[in-house]
Amino acid sequence: MTDTKMITFANVRELFPHTSNITYFNAAAVGPFSTAVQAAVEEHLRMRVKSEKDDSHVAFGTGDELRHIYAGLVGAEHRHIGLGANTSFGLNLAAFGLPLKAGDEILVSDIEFPAAVYTAKAAAAARGLTVSFIKSVDRCFDLDEFRKAITPKTRLLMISYVQFFNGYKIDLAAVGKICKEKNIFFVVDGIQGMGVEPINVHKLGIDIFTSGCQKWMLAPQGCGFFYVSDEVRDRITPPFMSWVGADWKMQYTDMFHYDKPYFESARRFEMGFYAVLNFVGMLAAALVFTDLGISEIQRHNHALIDRLVNYIRSNPYYRVTSTLDPNHRSSLFTFSCADLEPLHKELLHRRIILVRREGSIRVSVHLYNDETDIDKLIETMAEFSRGR
Repeated sequence: MTDTKMITFANVRELFPHTSNITYFNAAAVGPFSTAVQAAVEEHLRMRVKSEKDDSHVAFGTGDELRHIYAGLVGAEHRHIGLGANTSFGLNLAAFGLPLKAGDEILVSDIEFPAAVYTAKAAAAARGLTVSFIKSVDRCFDLDEFRKAITPKTRLLMISYVQFFNGYKIDLAAVGKICKEKNIFFVVDGIQGMGVEPINVHKLGIDIFTSGCQKWMLAPQGCGFFYVSDEVRDRITPPFMSWVGADWKMQYTDMFHYDKPYFESARRFEMGFYAVLNFVGMLAAALVFTDLGISEIQRHNHALIDRLVNYIRSNPYYRVTSTLDPNHRSSLFTFSCADLEPLHKELLHRRIILVRREGSIRVSVHLYNDETDIDKLIETMAEFSRGR
């Protein structure tokens, strides 16, 4: 498969050599690299080892390509996208930078991933804010409980698009409507939905959306991006700044100018210098998503999950522990049984890579999986249950 060949579901597995001997269902933890990512990183390493020219421009050119691509994937404009090191980068930008005053309240779910909770608590301690928890219902985010949790002091909501342990996808449109009505800043941790569940951050009224790219986006660890809406960009007082946030017009031969304006875009919040190896890997990974399309990836993943669900429903030994509601399901699926730990060990022994989370087996189905992967999982589950 050449670099110029259009990527389709018929040939995408060619990019992922692990599919020949590993059944990988763990993108919700860390995604596997494609050969395209490997080649891009290795080529940049070779160039740096040779050091035959000034290649510092690669960082800026590649970064600009990434901002355009990520903007297209989330329904934003180029100016809304900045590049960061992880999901927490955008969460910190929100919690420490948005115009909050002492006594204001941050809301998080009582089943939220720790990244938002610890960021909110740190910002609260530093800025005199309070942190309150939204009560979950059946271990899922509940819209009515969110409404009940809002007080006159509530100014910021930090919430995950998809819950990390059971794959529950939150109705961001409904949440965003409430936030707008109540004048609450709307901040979304998107990492468990990015790349596999379609999203339009502008239509949803999200103020800040942030996602690492090392999971479902199949890029190197230590990289990500964030979206900042036009409505809040100029209201943010960032907790950190860098010289790359200033608009040098790519003129770096005369650096003794300390009056350059900051970018009139989310780029002003980026930190320098850039992790260029990550950038080239991110770009190679992102091109897979532009070829396949996130809506088609979602359709592909959900169809494979349905195949697994049909088996589980036929075997009383197992039970589904994630929602199958079309409005709330995602590419992250969970199930359980009486002997979860031994089952997990057997799956790993069979080279089926997945994890246990909160009393369930978590199956992260992605674009490189196919029916043979699901059938291998089903075969192992069937053999295991017969021995119980």
